[in-house]
Amino acid sequence: MLHSILLSCVGQSFSPHHQPYREQLSLTHGNLPFRKPIQGNLRACHLHLMDSGNLTRVSEFLLLGLSEDPELQPLLFGLFLCMYLITVLGNLLIILAVSSDFHLHTPMYFFLSNLSLADICITSTTIPKMLLNIQTQSKVITYSGCITQMYFFTLFGGWDHFLLTVMAYDRFVAICHPLHYMVIMNLWLCGLLVLVSWILSALDSLLQCLMVLRLSFCPGLEISHFFCELNQMTQLACSDNFLNNIVMYFATVLLGGGPLAGLLYSYSKIVSSIRAIPSAQGKYKAFSTCVSHLSVVSLFYGTSLGIYLSSAGTHHSQASAKASVLYTVVTPMLNPFIYSLKNRDIKGALKRFFRVSGKLGTIILNQKM
Repeated sequence: MLHSILLSCVGQSFSPHHQPYREQLSLTHGNLPFRKPIQGNLRACHLHLMDSGNLTRVSEFLLLGLSEDPELQPLLFGLFLCMYLITVLGNLLIILAVSSDFHLHTPMYFFLSNLSLADICITSTTIPKMLLNIQTQSKVITYSGCITQMYFFTLFGGWDHFLLTVMAYDRFVAICHPLHYMVIMNLWLCGLLVLVSWILSALDSLLQCLMVLRLSFCPGLEISHFFCELNQMTQLACSDNFLNNIVMYFATVLLGGGPLAGLLYSYSKIVSSIRAIPSAQGKYKAFSTCVSHLSVVSLFYGTSLGIYLSSAGTHHSQASAKASVLYTVVTPMLNPFIYSLKNRDIKGALKRFFRVSGKLGTIILNQKM
């Protein structure tokens, strides 16, 4: 009975490229193997299964990635491996420069090092699994692995978002209240801002994943993405996702719109303060202290908001997956370059770090010889 109901939910046409992966997801009822992927109306399939009184527990999904063309897989592997290594190396250098040079032990660089850590973590949540799937020629991700990936991506993405707002507040205090900067942005407040950002992100991520756990998914579900993205997973659920959408939109407005409003308010005050400076040189000096952060904010919000607004009705298309590479991979990779290319403090700290490292290496080699 269950086998016949499932067959009614299955589309009969599918790409031959999927056959090796789809056969890994087999559903058996008695001695009859079920090896065809479920396509078509997933919610209708779920309703049929509920009517039959037997809802099969899903243990695996298929991540379709950015392309199904086998000839493009080596190119994608090399490209994303290089981007991942550049992201990790660049952000690690920022962290090492800030931690090793006491001249950079200031609130601005403290927040920058935390932003670099968040960028490393957010790319490490998605790219290694994608590279592993390409290398092993398998598109399978387990249900628990998908939920775990979704939790950490939401956690570090939210933390990144909050840190950008905290950094905007830091620039606001530095430009609008320069004489009281060190009093206001003391060590206790800086640590508290980072801690609160982390806690809010963790609570939001936990809530969203708990809401996804209540959903049901049909077997053989194909995810048109290179990672388990929260919004897409919610839309692909077989069961009713109305409550999930309400919670997700409420969290977006509260935890997304609130910090964004604070960020815009901070920069409105910064612009007003800069315009009030009489000399052109003073205006340039004040603006140069926040141009790097403004570039990162524009890149992050411009890509993420543009992608979500343009692909609001195409959650099942791989076009949104390809576009999401901009804010999940490209933006974390470019952040170290934006903050270091025109930043004399960062470049000076890196030069001193490599100079000291080179001397220590020479001393160690001489001792061994």
